[in-house]
Amino acid sequence: MASENYLNHPTFGLLYQICSFGDSKELFATLYAQRLFFLVAFDARGTRFEPIGRNEARMLVDNRLRQLRREASLQEYNQLQQVFKQTFL
Repeated sequence: MASENYLNHPTFGLLYQICSFGDSKELFATLYAQRLFFLVAFDARGTRFEPIGRNEARMLVDNRLRQLRREASLQEYNQLQQVFKQTFL
């Protein structure tokens, strides 16, 4: 997550990437309110937006943090930890 990634949602406007899950899925949130979260899947059929709740988004990021800690990916872990604190705390 060295750079910031943005995506334009057809209804809710600009979204920013919180984290990637590696299986062609990424978690995005609305840029300004940070209240709406979307699990975005990229596949051959195109881009699919799945709205999810704040608690579910927090749980997904928390699980990703645990995974990064187990894999000893310290740089990515520290970056995601900072995003987690800004977004959910």
